[in-house]
Amino acid sequence: MIRDIPEAVQLIPIDRIEVLNSRDRDTKVFEEIVGNIKAIGLKKPITVTQREGPDGETKYVVICGEGRLNAFQQLGETHIPALVVEVGDEDAFIMSLAENIARRQYRPLENLADIKSLLQRGYDADSIVRKTGLSAHYVNNIIFLLERGEERLIEGVQKGLIPLTTALEIARAAETDKELGAVLQQAYETGQLRGRQLIKARRLVEKRVALGPGLSRGISPKGTSAPPISPSGLVRLYQKEVERKKKLVIKAEYSQNKLLFVIEALRTLFVDENFVNLLRAEDLESVPAPLADRINLGGTV
Repeated sequence: MIRDIPEAVQLIPIDRIEVLNSRDRDTKVFEEIVGNIKAIGLKKPITVTQREGPDGETKYVVICGEGRLNAFQQLGETHIPALVVEVGDEDAFIMSLAENIARRQYRPLENLADIKSLLQRGYDADSIVRKTGLSAHYVNNIIFLLERGEERLIEGVQKGLIPLTTALEIARAAETDKELGAVLQQAYETGQLRGRQLIKARRLVEKRVALGPGLSRGISPKGTSAPPISPSGLVRLYQKEVERKKKLVIKAEYSQNKLLFVIEALRTLFVDENFVNLLRAEDLESVPAPLADRINLGGTV
């Protein structure tokens, strides 16, 4: 499994290596790593830094390459090629996170845990962006959940039960109405609302809370408040709004069809010389500009 080792890389004993930032790995991905190393050897050495062990002997802390290290162990190797660098504990930790984040290419479930680790170490959003290379928008969204103690939402994101974008929508709703946030989350978890439905439902309910349940006046009677909303009530409210908008679309299409009929009829009449002479005789040759534009008359008969 060990091929030619470059001079800058050392062959170090695996039993003297510790993992700084250990994490669970996808079984299929790990098996691919093992298979590749077994077939063609280690293409890229791991990166470690030296520390003094409790026995006074040198130990090594992994900065980058935990998967390759585990693969070597599974293959029964006792030593592994490693690039040894001199960095402090904090820099080693940051290098490890940055490497993992770059390797996974914005996988939110794992990045969330890394950002949480940096927050616990006292880093602010700007520092996390600089050190990890993640976008400011992404980092701020994760911090938004963490700082508000949205443990249930974070757990749902980590387990893959709820997308990060949906978790953010629920958390933002809960900022102004905790009951609304809980209802939205329950509606999502039970499958009653999904994706953009959930976002639309949240906006609809917020509008209802702000303006009241009525559509004509947009306010609630003085001294009254909207009743509590259940998940099923939220779904009914969403469905009712969908039906209302469908009816508006149908009415608009009906009006559009009637207008097209009138325009085509007028076009036919205005090419009839007898009809045009009749309009002139009655002093009705002027046509409203919008209608004239529709039937291409230029404003007059």
